[in-house]
Amino acid sequence: MSKILITGSCGLVGSESSLFFSKKGYEILGIDNNARKFFFGKDGDTLWLKSKLQKNLKNYVHFNVDIRNFDSLKKIFKKYKKEISLIIHCAAQPSHDWAKNKPFIDFDINARGTLNLLELTKIYCPESPFIFMSTNKVYGDNPNFLPLIENKTRWELKKNHKYFKGIDETMSLDNCTHSFFGASKVYADLVVQEYGKNIGLKTACFRAGCITGPNHSAAELHGFLSYLVKKSIKFKKYNLIGYKGKQVRDNIHSYDLVNCFWEFFKKPKFGEIYNTGGGRFSNCSILEAISIIEKITGIKIKKKIIKTNRVGDHIWYISSMSKFKKHYPRWKQHYSTQKIIKELIDQLSF
Repeated sequence: MSKILITGSCGLVGSESSLFFSKKGYEILGIDNNARKFFFGKDGDTLWLKSKLQKNLKNYVHFNVDIRNFDSLKKIFKKYKKEISLIIHCAAQPSHDWAKNKPFIDFDINARGTLNLLELTKIYCPESPFIFMSTNKVYGDNPNFLPLIENKTRWELKKNHKYFKGIDETMSLDNCTHSFFGASKVYADLVVQEYGKNIGLKTACFRAGCITGPNHSAAELHGFLSYLVKKSIKFKKYNLIGYKGKQVRDNIHSYDLVNCFWEFFKKPKFGEIYNTGGGRFSNCSILEAISIIEKITGIKIKKKIIKTNRVGDHIWYISSMSKFKKHYPRWKQHYSTQKIIKELIDQLSF
């Protein structure tokens, strides 16, 4: 049986990938050491999802391995070698705020961990596609320099602006503030491209906006939409941090994202980059997300505005998926923001 190696297999995208490719008949080699609990405490604990995968997937093999540990990773790659048909690298330290306080750990996980995996792919399974879960934060706060207009519930661009339908891959990574998390992910993103363009691995960076879904172990510092739904319903209040709560995110369901991976896997390219998000099909501001929750549940949520914004936070970010759709026209998007929030509410239990 062909194997799919997935790092961060108990996270949102990793678990969705595990379920998806298991159903396709592949054996899953899941690498996850529950670092989210270390980052975010109880809210970030992914042991429940590990148990779910091990219980429901007969072809799932779990490795409690830290991606910073080259020798431990090497044992896995050396054992399975060319049986590994695909590498999906989702493991990361994903928080701006956390990275600022612990920049060495953040860099080692996001940068060195990615380099470890690329080098082992080159040695043991060089024909296998390598998918990297990158982030729109590689663009730093450059999106904040767009000529944004303040509307009643959101910041917005004029319809004649070249990025109105979404920010594409031409946006610069330079001359901006990234956050330490953004900087470590920039290195990882660039080195993934380099192993594709320089060495010839079949690599792709998916620069995602807000990824969400019911398997998200969301915490205050990471997991915007899932955390917002969970906390606002439980406590009937929510803090709007910066920009009056009008900052806009596009939201892509993990299932739609993993279907992107499937299309790339079937027809891989070398050193590609793809902006990946909900686009104009699925986006909202924080205020709009709260309004959707109130309409679905009938709960009135008290909003507290905190004027100081997070460093590197985007005021408006909607992804253009035109490049990916051009390369892979069979991909279809299924989840709108309304549908995503409804699903997040339905699966809540307190």
